[in-house]
Amino acid sequence: MSKIAVTGAGGQLGRELCRQHRSVVGLSREALPLTDAGAVRRRLETLRPRVLINAAAFTQVDAAESDPVACRAVNVRGVRHLAEVCRDIDCALVQISTDYVFAGSTSRGRPFREDDPPAPQGVYATTKFEAERIAAELPSHLIVRTCGLYASGDHAEAGNFVNTILRLARDGRHLRIVNDQMCTPSFVPHVAEAVLFLVDAAIGGNAPWGTYHVANSGETTWYQFAKELCRQAAVEATLEPISSEAYGAAAPRPAYSVLDTTKYREAGGPELPSWQQGLADRLSV
Repeated sequence: MSKIAVTGAGGQLGRELCRQHRSVVGLSREALPLTDAGAVRRRLETLRPRVLINAAAFTQVDAAESDPVACRAVNVRGVRHLAEVCRDIDCALVQISTDYVFAGSTSRGRPFREDDPPAPQGVYATTKFEAERIAAELPSHLIVRTCGLYASGDHAEAGNFVNTILRLARDGRHLRIVNDQMCTPSFVPHVAEAVLFLVDAAIGGNAPWGTYHVANSGETTWYQFAKELCRQAAVEATLEPISSEAYGAAAPRPAYSVLDTTKYREAGGPELPSWQQGLADRLSV
């Protein structure tokens, strides 16, 4: 495969993409500050990758509500900088996006398809959707929406949901967890493998450029997810289901944001296991 560059190489997905593909050039936040247009241009014009996967983002959803300028600087202006250079050097852009661009209700009858109209709520979700529209201006682009990423081992980040729940449960903490947001948290190695497949397939003409949903299969709430995590990890935990209103987060969350992955599966990509299997694979590492 042609040379691939990955921004956000210090994050969960970026690190895993670099681990899985020998030709990937990983670019950390320091190596490629997205908010600096000149630095972005100099670096990418030197590298001249065939594909750029943007796994960098301002992902602190609640913090974005109090600091929208910082969030927009990375998630919108930074993506614009990348897209402008990608156009000039004939480089495909892969924009990693999120289920948060949707705002389904609990009564929704089916997962979201790629062509369903987004309805982002809050600063983070809105900036991620704006980034999608910027990426879509390029003729060769992929927009990959995913959900609730968590990694393991050397690629684990202290703040991901799985690591946090395991740590707090083992400390004997009473955990109050939201039980009215339906989604599909996804294991990073499964997502990274799917992203690299789509890149290869699109370059080879075996799958169209465009938008794809990539997530583990099935659906669950965060409370149900935590309960299954503790069961599989054999950790005694006191879990209390609560409402989103009781949790009181600063940023709004979708009540239902399950992603339909039919388009990805029809492209012939590697299997996306169930969310339960994702947890099993995480705990086996």
